[in-house]
Amino acid sequence: MSDRTKIYVGMGTCGLAAGAKFVFEAISNTLKNLKIDAEIIPTGCVGYCKREIIVDIAKPGYPKLSYGDVTAANVEGLLKSVLVDNVHNHKLIIGKYPTAEVINKDDLNEVPNINDLPFFKKQRRLVLKNCGHINPESLQDYLAFEGYEGLKKAFAAGQLGAIDEVKKSGLRGRGGGGFPTGMKWEFGNKSVPKDPDNQKKYMICNADEGDPGAFMDRSVLEGDPFSLLEGMTIAAYAIGASYGYIYVRAEYPLAIERLENAIKLAKENNLLGENILGSGFNLELKIKKGAGAFVCGEETALIGSIEGKRGMPNPRPPFPTESGAFGCPTVINNVETLANVPGILRHGGDWFASVGTDNSKGTKVFALTGKINNAGLVEVPMGISLREIIYEIGNGIIDDKKYKSVQIGGPSGGCISEENLDIKIDYESLKTVGAMMGSGGLVVMDEGTCMVDVAKYFVEFCTKESCGKCTPCREGTMRMFEILEKITTKGIDKQEKIDSVKHLEHLAGVIRDTSLCGLGQTAPNPVLSTLKYFKNEYDAHIYDEKCPSGHCKSLIHYEIDESKCIGCGICKAKCPTGAIVGERKSPHKIQTEVCVKCDQCVQLCPVKAIAAK
Repeated sequence: MSDRTKIYVGMGTCGLAAGAKFVFEAISNTLKNLKIDAEIIPTGCVGYCKREIIVDIAKPGYPKLSYGDVTAANVEGLLKSVLVDNVHNHKLIIGKYPTAEVINKDDLNEVPNINDLPFFKKQRRLVLKNCGHINPESLQDYLAFEGYEGLKKAFAAGQLGAIDEVKKSGLRGRGGGGFPTGMKWEFGNKSVPKDPDNQKKYMICNADEGDPGAFMDRSVLEGDPFSLLEGMTIAAYAIGASYGYIYVRAEYPLAIERLENAIKLAKENNLLGENILGSGFNLELKIKKGAGAFVCGEETALIGSIEGKRGMPNPRPPFPTESGAFGCPTVINNVETLANVPGILRHGGDWFASVGTDNSKGTKVFALTGKINNAGLVEVPMGISLREIIYEIGNGIIDDKKYKSVQIGGPSGGCISEENLDIKIDYESLKTVGAMMGSGGLVVMDEGTCMVDVAKYFVEFCTKESCGKCTPCREGTMRMFEILEKITTKGIDKQEKIDSVKHLEHLAGVIRDTSLCGLGQTAPNPVLSTLKYFKNEYDAHIYDEKCPSGHCKSLIHYEIDESKCIGCGICKAKCPTGAIVGERKSPHKIQTEVCVKCDQCVQLCPVKAIAAK
């Protein structure tokens, strides 16, 4: 064990947004002032967003301890207590508190372990195993954690041997559809370039993460970029591709910076470029920055963007494995899929297949967001129930409110109601309730959410992101949005709304069955799932012209409960239109005709006397 203390600081995008740069500087200055020799290591995100900024301290002779809610202001007290006074039950520690005031070698069994927290206990970290634990800019750190051992075994097994291992693992694409990865690689391996003057094959990583609330790929790129490079190199070798692209969103500057550094270091150490590790295999990788078009997550649109064209899907066949980038055989996998590959080659396909269910092997990374106590990045074994994720890992709904739904699979996914909370998270089970795995977004909604408005939000997103190439998606999604707008608007003829809902379900089915690509084919999912499981909310909007959740502005008005109002005047002072009237220390009233329903008064009222009706 090293005789030098190591201090790890979570410096992914989330950590930096919370002030990790200032914490890093404060640690450096404090160590100088205390005259302590310690190494400060920037890491990616460990996923426990609730306790950002997270700092781990590995002191010689002691296990690595984790501290949360660290700020530049409390760094000095933390380091002094841990490194000088040897008091490890500091108030910032994450986990169970030790019984001893001072931890020594006899008390190590009392040391808290972050992995014992409910947030981590049911997780199984295969893709995220290095995130938050190594310096993502250090190749040596990655090599110390079995880095590139998978590539060496792939070279030893040969192209077909590597493909067989991936097929044996049961790994399916983590980008949405869940196509068997080994089978796709086999197609790519067998494909022969048709142009005698252009015998290239391409390996592409899809890092165009466009789902609202999703940050799985970004966290891997920022926290463990070498795992992606190793996985891509194995995949390229298996299919016989000497050229590759990482298609990443330009909105991910830190991920791009760390990828560029990783590629540079890999080239310098014969892990990319010519004759990799003396194998005779060559691979050139380039980063292609995407402009943020959601449709470019579809593989043929992504290929078009790489070629310098407008990102628009093309009919299939031919599939990319036959004719992809620049007319050459091309295999596309997303970040999470490729990050799984090094472990599969290191430990064998059977090792990976031992996790998960019969038809959904391994783990799945989710971005757990919304009305959830423990928001963050989680990696769970396939087959875990949604209830376990929400209530054990996520620690339930904020303010102990009632669970209403989870939007899974991004804007094209479905909404899972309370009656389906015990559904298993795997590809087949989710389809039975009108949902899909997608890339891994889990947006949790509580009882205050209007499900009609949720459907409208995601349909509007798909409408705006449609490339416009095919009529069902271009026109159909807009018609769905217009119908949902009509349902949530007061004063429209009731029979017209009733007829619209009947048309809505039929229209959704037509769009699903006739759209050119996955965006249009799955865009109706939020509508169909909410119609199935939350029909009562549609009925309330149509027949009663009321929004049960008090969310749809056209169908609500604001009232002040005079028995509760203390006449403080806060709401009156902040009302942007002067809609609130009343004398100080007397009950106030809202002039409905002037109110713009901004909800400011509800949020500001100290006695909760104002409510949407």
